[in-house]
Amino acid sequence: MAAARRLKRVVASQPGFLNLKSSSDGAGLGSSRRKRVNKNKKKNWNKFSDINDVDEFLEDVRHQERTTGGLLSEKSDDSLFFLDVGQPKKPEPKVEEPVEGKKRKGKASRPLRIDLILQHDSLVPPAKDVLAYQQPNAKKLRRIAQKAEQLAAKGVVPRRQKQLLNRRPVNRTAKKAVTEANNNPDREYYDIWGQESKETADPWYLQQTRKKLVKRPEKLNEKPSVLPAVEVIAPGGSYNPDFFSHQALLQEAHEVEVKKHKEEEKIERQLAVNKEHIATEETIFNEQVEGLVEEENEEEEAAAAPNEEEEGVAVGAISLAEKKTERQRKKEKAEKIKEQQRQAYRQQTDRRQQLFQLRSIKSSIKEQEQKTKDRQKQRKANQEAQKAQPRRLGKLKFQPQDMEVQLSDELAGSLRQLKPEGSILKDRFKSLQKRNLIEPRERAKFKRKHKLKYVEKRAFREIT
Repeated sequence: MAAARRLKRVVASQPGFLNLKSSSDGAGLGSSRRKRVNKNKKKNWNKFSDINDVDEFLEDVRHQERTTGGLLSEKSDDSLFFLDVGQPKKPEPKVEEPVEGKKRKGKASRPLRIDLILQHDSLVPPAKDVLAYQQPNAKKLRRIAQKAEQLAAKGVVPRRQKQLLNRRPVNRTAKKAVTEANNNPDREYYDIWGQESKETADPWYLQQTRKKLVKRPEKLNEKPSVLPAVEVIAPGGSYNPDFFSHQALLQEAHEVEVKKHKEEEKIERQLAVNKEHIATEETIFNEQVEGLVEEENEEEEAAAAPNEEEEGVAVGAISLAEKKTERQRKKEKAEKIKEQQRQAYRQQTDRRQQLFQLRSIKSSIKEQEQKTKDRQKQRKANQEAQKAQPRRLGKLKFQPQDMEVQLSDELAGSLRQLKPEGSILKDRFKSLQKRNLIEPRERAKFKRKHKLKYVEKRAFREIT
């Protein structure tokens, strides 16, 4: 029965096959009427449509593709049939002597049945992965390639290719250095962390591919200050110092305190009020009587005003009456020309006299050059001295830490009696500021957000 069905499916897959119902299937048509269904509605398509024959046909096609790799109707006869000539005669097996270490070939070399079951036996090729063939900006790249082909046909060289042709060729004739053996004790030491990797590629290629490393600025290699990280205290700061070294340290601390005292006195003098600006009884009286004597001053000014007006009119009349004649103008012009000639003659004589002053001029030039060199040396010395001083990095000025000095009666004779002074954390913080690594700072002031409220507890209120 199964063979008949298979034959029917094979015949149905052939081109020109027409499926006709048998007479047994069509019996009794007159006894039962076919239900009339409106096929225009989508809900009736699957309900009243018989698609079994279509499913069988498609299943048969899929079976043919899995087993043979395509439809049997499209295959050639040579691929479907073969000539049976009987079983070939097997050659007699050679008897081999058993060799130690070699396993016997036989059933163990055959694949297991479970491996055969898991093998892929379908001849249908896998579906084409559309995403694997997609390329971003494919349309744009295709347009660029077409434009490049058109330019190449016209003989136009692209800009990138022109740069390749114009760049300077690299000299590759240099011989490579012979690498030394790793076990050679005399070879140079190479620190992989201390040295930067050398770029062996073409610099133009690295620049175009944007793989060239950014050059490190030389200023980053310079230290911000020449001061050491940890400054050693003077010998007088020891727990059991020498007398003279301790006195020298005390003298240095004394000079620092004197300097601070002078600065405080200077600020007090600047802020002090001048005695002349203090109001006295006399100045107060003058201010009070200032507007009472205006009438006498006005009368004196009125008496002096007419005389001044007459003098002004007279002077004005004289100034209007002055007018130069033609003879006076010519005389002034001649005097001006003579003065110009006199100045030109004086300049000429000065130049002649300078010829006899060459030695003195040379000596003055040498003195000026020496002064310039001295100024340059002084400027460089000041710049070197400024490197050891803290710079102004913020709004606050650097304030040096107070010197920790013990007086003669405070010195301890041994380490057991020595008392700790100062703070290591504060010392390190000041050192960072002095070496220009951080800017001088002040401790943030604590500001309470809400007002503090005092409340007496009930237990305390009962006692009081």
